[in-house]
Parts: sequence; structure tokens; C-alpha cells
Amino acid sequence: MVIPDEEVVAVRAATDIVALIGEHAALRRQGRRWVARCPFHSEKTPSFSVNAEEGFYYCFGCQKSGDAITFVREVEHLDFVEAVRFLADKAGVTLHEDEGSGVERKHRAELFEAMERAVAWYHERLLAAPDAGRARDYLRSRGYDGAVVRRFRLGWAPEEWDALNRALRLPERVYTAAGLGFVNRRQRMQDAFRARVIFPICDPTGRPVALGGRVLPPPAGVAPDGAARPEPKYKNSQESAIYAKRRTLYALNWAKHDIVQSGEVVVCEGYTDVIGCFTADVPRAVATCGTALAEEHFTLLRNFSRRIVLAYDADTAGQSATSRVYEWERRHEVDVAVALLPQGSDPGELARRDPEALRKAVAEARPFLQFRVDRVFESAELGTAEGRAKAAESALEAVGEHPDELVRDQYVMQVSDRCRLEPELVRHRLAELRRRGASQAGRPPSDRRTGAVPAPSGPAATHDEPPWTPGRGEEPTDPGDAPGPRPSGSGRSVGDRPGLEALRLAVHQPNAMAERLEDVLFTDDLQRRAFLALSSADDLSQAVGNAAPDVADLLRRVAVEEPLVPDLATVDPVDAVITQLVREASRRALADLQALLRSAGADADLQAMAGETAMVRLWLEELDDPVGGRGAADRLVAWLLGRRQEGL
Repeated sequence: MVIPDEEVVAVRAATDIVALIGEHAALRRQGRRWVARCPFHSEKTPSFSVNAEEGFYYCFGCQKSGDAITFVREVEHLDFVEAVRFLADKAGVTLHEDEGSGVERKHRAELFEAMERAVAWYHERLLAAPDAGRARDYLRSRGYDGAVVRRFRLGWAPEEWDALNRALRLPERVYTAAGLGFVNRRQRMQDAFRARVIFPICDPTGRPVALGGRVLPPPAGVAPDGAARPEPKYKNSQESAIYAKRRTLYALNWAKHDIVQSGEVVVCEGYTDVIGCFTADVPRAVATCGTALAEEHFTLLRNFSRRIVLAYDADTAGQSATSRVYEWERRHEVDVAVALLPQGSDPGELARRDPEALRKAVAEARPFLQFRVDRVFESAELGTAEGRAKAAESALEAVGEHPDELVRDQYVMQVSDRCRLEPELVRHRLAELRRRGASQAGRPPSDRRTGAVPAPSGPAATHDEPPWTPGRGEEPTDPGDAPGPRPSGSGRSVGDRPGLEALRLAVHQPNAMAERLEDVLFTDDLQRRAFLALSSADDLSQAVGNAAPDVADLLRRVAVEEPLVPDLATVDPVDAVITQLVREASRRALADLQALLRSAGADADLQAMAGETAMVRLWLEELDDPVGGRGAADRLVAWLLGRRQEGL
């Protein structure tokens, strides 16, 4: 679907960006802008800044920037259209869609509404219905109090054929498409979940998209009915237009804030394990929805955290030890670790019995390969030569799957020490195992060496210029200044150059700069392009929308920075910055003219060139004259424009 540009503009205009970001960061006012600790990376001092009037944010620490739509996409992990819809719903803006996409959106909206109504009905049934007594008793036995039940919106599906259908009276097409029920052999609508505790599954924004249901264990002292067909312990909704199992993680909507804050996500097997982690003060746990951890899950998780801790029971964690994890680590730039839980324990059980042990297991999670190697040695007989040789062979089979040669060699030393073997012998055996494995797979063994230091990601600091102070005759003194937060208040000078200050003034005081600023005054190409984007647009939002990414990023940055206030009230900031721009641009052009004069041939008009040089030097001196400085600046600008027109 394509949303008309004017409606996107309307959504931006109707969104209070301070209120929006304030839901995720503690903003406080500082002058004309708002500042906070960045919600996208860990930091101790605020470097995240918001311009409420223009609707932009910029972080001087991680260089993330954007508008309300960008922020929603980053935080809620939505695509552009979904983010616009999200903000439109919050602001009460109606979007007009083409017929095809309108039908699809209406269908999805019906499913979302149906799922929300079902979750609310099941939840209320658990809280109040007499037939939910056994379910309430079961949840209490798991350590879930009323607060936990309400936080996770747990519910109860009664042991009736069509209780939900009769209560909600949904159209058949919606009822079945949402996975809430089906048409049985008697052509009657029947509920999909019966006699189960209900666990709502939500998308990252918190909208219910599916259900998980758990059967209750038989009452104490009552043996299971052997004649009845055994029910699976857990059951999940079928996939639908709003639910894809391999792209959904249970509780991500509740866990995402702590995941981002801690830089770590804990992946469990089931819903009760996740809730156990939350009750044990590990509120960054999620679970797959009836599927194994897959590529799509890593794609989703990497958007929230680069450290993934598997909190499975010991046997399951061992079964999950496949070389695919290393490939996912490399492809998605994440680190996978394993929480070492006591034998026979899962996170849900451990949270009830010993929550501190669960917290410790997560905190001391081991790298994935280390966990596998440790498991080999824990079950090995290291007291005999035969046992040590067997353990070395098993450990090296695990080590050989890792794609990084340097990592493999570190584990060679571990195996050598634990099994009392010479390192070279272990290396030789590892090489044999890798060759054998590659031969069986029909491919040559490959290595990934890690000697090179990767280039830093994000915008580089190459466009920040030496510091300057807006005043007469002052020159830049520092050849390089890294990006960072600019202190507010009067007399700031660190990290500023006239080009950046001119852009700030052009954004914040456009009327004052309109008649004074020309693109020829910018010696930095990025700053010049940013000025051209501003001058050719009706407003800042349009300039950012039409600009190249590096230009848009710079414009968003200067939008959240306040212009410098000179120490002396008599110094006009516009005059100060124009003077510095003119001075720097003219000196560079003068240097070019002098070089041309020195290399000019016999046919050149040396006298005219020398006269032009002398005239420019005179105007540069007059720049500092309180009376004639403005006129000198205007003459120098005209000279610079003339030189460009002549192709010089």
C-alpha cells in the first residue's frame, strides 16, 4: 500500500513527538529542546535531543536520528506503512487507502479486534467464573498471584464446545480466520480451545495475534483416563493474516524495554518459563511459539539485542547445539550464550524453587561452544587415558563446527589441558575431523579469520570541523572534533565551526539568514548540500524528506541543537557567523588566486590579478570594522559568486 504524501505529513503534524518519545525515555526540557538518555544505547549522561517544534530527534552518542515515524519503526520494529498507521491511530488521523489494500487492512483490523475481544473474554472468565476454580488453583500452585495473571492477561477456556462463539457472536469468516474456532463435521462452529489455561500471544506493539493453551494436570490423587485420547499439553493458534509462528516471540511486547536496557534477551521454551523469569526479576525473557528457534527469530531478536541467552533445560540446550547457531551468530552479528540450569530444572520450576539460582544462571551464561564443550567433559571419564581420548574426540567434534579459526584454537588449548594431550596433536586431530566433515558434506573446509578490526558503523565524524568562537578575527585551532553533545548556555565554542552554526541559524532563525547566506560560503561539501536542501524546500521537514541520507542526518542534528549565544550582547550571532563564513571562504579563494598568480604564464594579465588580490586582502581587513564590516562581507560574497560564475 502507498499512503499519500499529504496524509503522511498530516500524521507527522498531528503527532506530539515529545509525548511519543516520553513513553520510552525520561525527557527534560533544556532551553528550546528536550534531552534524555538515549533509548537506543546505554549511556550515563544524556546525549539524546529532541526538537519539539520541528519534530526531529538526534543522538550525539550513537548518531541515530529521525522523526516520529522513524522512532516508531525503531522502537516497535514496524515497517513504514505500519508505523504511519500506528501513529495515525494514536492521533486520530484517517488514512485513505486504495481499494485492494483497504480490503486487506479491514480484514486484518477485524482479526485484531476479534482476538482482543477473545483475550478479554477468556481473561474475565479466569478471574470470575466458577468453572475456572481449578485453573486458578493451578496458577496459584505455579506461584502466580493476581498481579501476574493480570499482567500477562492469562485466561480460561471453559470445557464447552462453543462458549466463546456464543459469547462473542463473531462472523464465521472472522472466527475461523483468526484461529478462534472452526466448523466441525456437523457444520457447527466450535471453539478451538477448550478446558485450557490461555496465554495471549502479542505482536511487539502489544496487540494480541494468537493464543496458546495449556491443559490442566489431573487433580491430585486422580489418575489420567487411559481410555481417552491424550491431549497435547500445549496448543497454539493456527497461523493467520496477523500471526506467523516463525516471526513471533511470546512476551516480546512485555520484555522489549528491559531487553533494550540490559542489552540481553533470554530465550525460553515455553510460556510458563517466560513468566517464571519475570517473577524472578529477569523481565527480558521470550519464548518461541511451538517451533524451534529459527532464522526468522534471530532476524527479529537482533533488532532488540546483540546478546541472546538460551535458558532451556540442560537436555534441550544440548540438543539445540548445531552449527546453524554459529552461522546465525555471524550473519546477524549476535552472541549466543547458554544459561547453565541445574539438571532436571527448567526456568519456570527454578523460578519458584530458587529465583536467585535462575538469576545467577542467566548472569553467568556461557558462550554456546563453551557450554557444549563443558557438557562433554562433565559426562566424561577423565580418570583414564581411554576416557580422556574419547572426551577429546567428542569435544573436538563440537569445536570443529565453529567457523572462526582463532576461536577454535582457544578451545584446542582447553582440550589439551583437560585431556593431558599435546596441543599440536590436538590441532592435528581437529584438522582431520574438519577435513572429514567437509568431505562428507561435499565442500572444502572454510575459515573465518578475525584479525582485522572492523570499521566503525554509523555516520563518521569527518564532517565535524575544528572549534571556533563567534567573534571577530578568530580562527579554527583544532583540526578535528568528534561528534558529541553540545552544552547549552552562553559562550559555547567547543565542537562548533561557522558552517554548522550557519545551518543551525538557518533552521532556527530562517528569516534572519535568508538574505545573507549563500551556498558558495560553505567550504564543506556536506554542509553546502544541507544548505541547498534547506533553501530549495518550503520547510525543514520537506528538506529532510527530499535530501540524501547523509544530508538528512545532518539537518536533523542541527535541528535539535540550539544556536550559540555570544558572550557579549552587542555581538549579533548572524553577523558573527556570516563574517566567519565569508572570512574562511574568501581566504581559501584568495589562496587559489595567489597560486594562480605564481604559476601564470606570460599571456596572463598579471597586473589585474595582483590588483584583485590586493583588493580582496583589503576587504578581509575591513571585515573587522564595526561600521564597514557588513559592506565588506557583501562585497566578498559578490566576489566569490563572480569567481564561481567564471569557473574559477
